[in-house]
Parts: sequence; structure tokens; C-alpha cells
Amino acid sequence: MKMSTNLARHVLNGPTMGSRWSVVFFAPEDIDLIPLQARFQEAVDLVDDQMSTWKPHSDLMRFNAASVGQWHLLPAALMEVLAEALTIGCASGGAFEIGMGDAVRAWGFGPTAPSEPAIRAALQKTRCPAHEVLELDITQSRARKHAEITLDLCGIAKGYGVDRLIRTAQALGLNHALASIDGELRALGTQPDGRGWTVALEKPEIGTRAIHSMFEIENIALATSGDYRHFVKLGDRHLAHTMDPATGGPLKQSPASVTVLAESCMRADALASAVMVLGEARGRALVAQLGAEIVTLAEHCEA
Repeated sequence: MKMSTNLARHVLNGPTMGSRWSVVFFAPEDIDLIPLQARFQEAVDLVDDQMSTWKPHSDLMRFNAASVGQWHLLPAALMEVLAEALTIGCASGGAFEIGMGDAVRAWGFGPTAPSEPAIRAALQKTRCPAHEVLELDITQSRARKHAEITLDLCGIAKGYGVDRLIRTAQALGLNHALASIDGELRALGTQPDGRGWTVALEKPEIGTRAIHSMFEIENIALATSGDYRHFVKLGDRHLAHTMDPATGGPLKQSPASVTVLAESCMRADALASAVMVLGEARGRALVAQLGAEIVTLAEHCEA
């Protein structure tokens, strides 16, 4: 049976990392979508299985439990993300920091509710940056810790998941696709008529879904980090999910949102988080140094 050559717009999606993934793509109108759905789901399931802090037996959590000084074999995908995280952590002077797992859990951004004793411990803990205490042996696909550290990849794993969706689309022979998880997106090519992919960014306001700006992108990744979607409420305070490595607690002052363009979505994801910590001036310098671009940076409005 011959497949049609007319390209039609298709949309597939599914659950991942506490959210949902989506791939919009153009392919023959009579293409069998069932195996494509399975391949895309498999791509993000691999990321979740290796890097989740909600799954006690993920590769990341097993490494967190490993003894200091002990080499631990890790799968290639996790090694790739750790290497990128350490690169950005070092370049940002620790503003992007994956060694905040204990603080993330203490403040209620992990699988447990906020805990005052755990918060006090997180605030008092002396930390060594991950890029100083985590050693990677890429050739042997292994890592070891030189000090106690609890890793959390929430600031980069979803971006990597988007990258894997695009790699899967390429492996399936698709040339026109847009993949996303939450505020992380990556475009493969253009739409068939040559137009870029139109994406909308939300206004950084709690409780609203209004559009802040629109972009057309092609062959590029875009990631947004902000303090208006993922937060916990303690009393009358909304505490953003972005952690301040200097204090062990949520950021007290930051831009309302940052959107970064980069070649890979995991880099855009991590840089958006780093700029939330660094602020505009130092953040723009870091992003430019790493070959990316800040396309929007929204500040909080004065009351």
C-alpha cells in the first residue's frame, strides 16, 4: 500500500516528569501514528527513569545514595546531562547548581511537603559547588563524588527531554517538527511552507494565561524560567522553585521570567535558570559567552 505524499499536521503528546510532552509535526496524512507515539514516549521515559528525583530507583537517586569516593557506572544520557550541567555551573560561578537536592526537597519542591527542620538544615548547610566535587569519567561512563552532595536535575532534565524528542523525530525521518515540555521548546526545520514555528510566551503573572510576546523559531531551542508557575505557598508568601545556591533557599529577588534561545534545549533550560539567579547584567554576559541569547527578560512590576 502506497503512503500519501501530502503532508498533514499531526500532534502527539503524553505524560512525563510531572507534566506532558508534545510534538507537532508534518508528515503524510495517512502515516501510522501508533508507533510514533510509542517512540516519542520511550524517548522521554528514558529521561524520567534515569534523572527523576521522584523515583527512588532512578539512576540519579542511586548515584545520590552512593558512597563518597566510589566510582559509579551511569548511563550515557545521564552522563551527557551531568557534563552539560557542570559546564554551565562552572561558567556561571555556581549560579546554576545541581547540588541542591536537599534544599529542593526541604522547601517542598520534591516529592515531600515542606519541612521546617529540613529547611533550617538546608539554610545552615555549607555547600561545595557540584563542579568542584563531582568527577566525570566520560570514556568509562562513570562518576564519583568527592564530598556529600545530593543532585537534582530539575533545571535541565526537561530541556534534555525536548532534545531527545527532536532526535527521535529526526530518526523517524521527520523534517518539520516542534517539541515541547512545559516552557521548553525546540524546533526542527520550519513548517512545510517555509514559515517558522510560532510560539507564544505567557505574561509572568500568577493565575493568568495572557500572552506576553510571540516568536517565530526554526532549528533552535527556547526555554523560559520564571517564578509564577511552579512555587509553594508558605503562609501568605509565594516561594519560587528556583533555588539560590548562596542561601539554600528560594530566590528572594529575581526577574519575573527569563527566556533563552540556544542550540540545544538543555542548554537553554539551564541558562534560563542561571539568569534567574544572576540577574540581567551578569546573566546576559554568561549567555553570550556560551553562544546563546536572551530574547526576553521580564522584571517584576513595582507595586
